[in-house]
Amino acid sequence: MERERLGSRLGFILLSAGCAIGCGNVWKFPWMTGQYGGGGFVLVYILCLLVLGLPVMTMEFTVGRAAQKSPVKMFQALEKPGQKWGVMGYIALLGNVALMAFYTVVCGWIINYFCKFLVGQNSDLGFVPMITNPGLNVTFLAVTVVVAFVVLSFNLQGGLERVTKYMMVALLVLMLVLAGHSITLSGAKEGLAFYLVPDFSKINGSVIVGAMNQAFFTLSLGIGSMAIFGSYIDKERALMGESVNVIILDTLVALLAGFIMFPACFTYGLELDAGPSLLFNTMATVFNNMAGGRVWGTLFFLFMVFAAMSTVLAVCENILAMVRDLFGWSRPVGSLICGVVVFLLGLTTALGYSVFSFQPFAEGSAWLDFWDFIVSTNCLPIGSLVFVLFCCNKFGWGWDNFVKEANTGKGMKVQAWMKPIFQFVVPVIIVALYVYGLATFGWK
Repeated sequence: MERERLGSRLGFILLSAGCAIGCGNVWKFPWMTGQYGGGGFVLVYILCLLVLGLPVMTMEFTVGRAAQKSPVKMFQALEKPGQKWGVMGYIALLGNVALMAFYTVVCGWIINYFCKFLVGQNSDLGFVPMITNPGLNVTFLAVTVVVAFVVLSFNLQGGLERVTKYMMVALLVLMLVLAGHSITLSGAKEGLAFYLVPDFSKINGSVIVGAMNQAFFTLSLGIGSMAIFGSYIDKERALMGESVNVIILDTLVALLAGFIMFPACFTYGLELDAGPSLLFNTMATVFNNMAGGRVWGTLFFLFMVFAAMSTVLAVCENILAMVRDLFGWSRPVGSLICGVVVFLLGLTTALGYSVFSFQPFAEGSAWLDFWDFIVSTNCLPIGSLVFVLFCCNKFGWGWDNFVKEANTGKGMKVQAWMKPIFQFVVPVIIVALYVYGLATFGWK
């Protein structure tokens, strides 16, 4: 099957950033920042992006470009005779599908809030009434999945690349406008102090584990979501520099989300540690109590639709590419079958707070927590570790092969002095934090 190509370098950067930028930046990052004490978490998170995120993203792009395959086949394409790295491709497929089993539902929630603000029915919005309404959840899950796979049924440049370019530019403009508005609020000084000034007494092992998992989650690392776009790009640019560009865009959006939310929380006396409901309950309350709130709320949730859908499109493209590599289906046929499977799995989360309750861990946990545990706590760090071991050691693809491919083209290169960091420091940190995270996880 002939490999499709992206039309431009800008398309590659915006598409990769679109996969990274999403609910992880604007839904998960702010509520984790609130729960983990503010500025200290932000500092550790940025360090994790630099020390762990940048090396792993560079490796994902490199493996994808060298293999010219989807994640389910890329390890097989590059492994040496007798090696068994190919099994990791199927773990990547599992991770992508598990991510969409809850992410599509969260995207549906955001679309629902956008629609309510758009038509002026925003005065009585509530997070709990929404997630416990089975008809509403199934309807907006279906809308999300249908839109995603209809777009993906077209060719790569005409469908995914074109749509994502417009969505990403609109997203960045909207965020800058909303952040500028938020920092003029009366509680901006206190909110920004909480958000930007680290309280080192609040930094502990759980904060560091949370920051690592959030770094991998927001960049969609470890499950081949970046590797697939590496397979669509040519060799004109070295890949470390491209990784830096994507991480800068991703981090900009996450930081802007905090600039929007925390001044508003301090202005209106709202909870900082509200958890997953922070985006929905808190921001709806803010907009309902400010001049022109319906307009600002409509813009904010429109931006959130862009952010969430960009990731849904990118990850579903990854799933579709893997399935097409396995079965040789055309885009339309693969889109139809993948769409049905994602929708059926998404029903577990959509109905998980009403007719299909399931409490896998501590009291109050649900299907969303189960799928997030599979993805964030396990697939992302384990998959990231596999990329590091595969690229940096002779029992894998090997350092020399990795550097040769990564440094092909113009731009920032992987340097020789980085080898000990990539080969030893990064995997040791990932393993230590992964084990600590499992040991301290809230099982019951």
